[in-house]
Amino acid sequence: MRLLFVGDIVGRAGRAALIGRLPALRQRWKLDFVVVNGENAAGGFGITETICDEFLAAGADAITLGNHAFDQREALVFIERQPRLIRPANYPAGTPGRGANLFEAAGGARVLVVNLMGRVFMDALDDPFQRGEQELSACPLGIGCDAAIVDFHAEATSEKQAFGHFVDGRASLVVGTHTHVQTADARVLAGGTGFITDAGMTGDADSVIGMDKEEPLRRFTRRIPSGRFEPADGEATLCGVAVETGPDGLARRIAPLRLGGALAPAEPDFWNE
Repeated sequence: MRLLFVGDIVGRAGRAALIGRLPALRQRWKLDFVVVNGENAAGGFGITETICDEFLAAGADAITLGNHAFDQREALVFIERQPRLIRPANYPAGTPGRGANLFEAAGGARVLVVNLMGRVFMDALDDPFQRGEQELSACPLGIGCDAAIVDFHAEATSEKQAFGHFVDGRASLVVGTHTHVQTADARVLAGGTGFITDAGMTGDADSVIGMDKEEPLRRFTRRIPSGRFEPADGEATLCGVAVETGPDGLARRIAPLRLGGALAPAEPDFWNE
């Protein structure tokens, strides 16, 4: 299978990059399944139902979230009726929505998508390792699903990497999100799980993690907030990671993706052969 994960969409610039590029990428690379992290899509904070629908119409099969999942209050309501919108599974019991779901990909393959949130330098949610174990055990790769994708939304690189090794051989892909800077360690782990510590963001890179530079600079230099964070609105770089799996559902090849904007371009050469 050909899987694509697109990193955190930030604001209007990120939305434009995803909506403008994803349909052509699906056709060009004959993608079987696409996951998009949308937790910063609405002005940098959360997601609305309209934006969610736009991403699905552009070719996303599932949308994951993170610590800003419910910054837009309407998400508390529409997430219940939108099975393709996934929030972290280790939120407390009773939180609206679902933390994992099984989808049908192009060609009829079954794809499990799990969203988890780390706890190091983050909110003290339930144990993501235990919750991830529960979700993957309930729908085992090769038995309950043909591919399993985990979005591990976390601050600490150590926690993301530890989780990748924890589920190595039991997931097709573990993608770190949240820190908005793509890491250079995309690889297939020893047990066959594709992994990258952070997929990066889909937003304007001439910024501070997607936000207009002025307010973050004021806060770092003066230590006094003087306004709201606003997403930078220059041309965005679409960032993500591409994975090809074998018949066993494990990763055979993985590569970073960067298109447009200020960052150096990168594409999965193995799909251009």
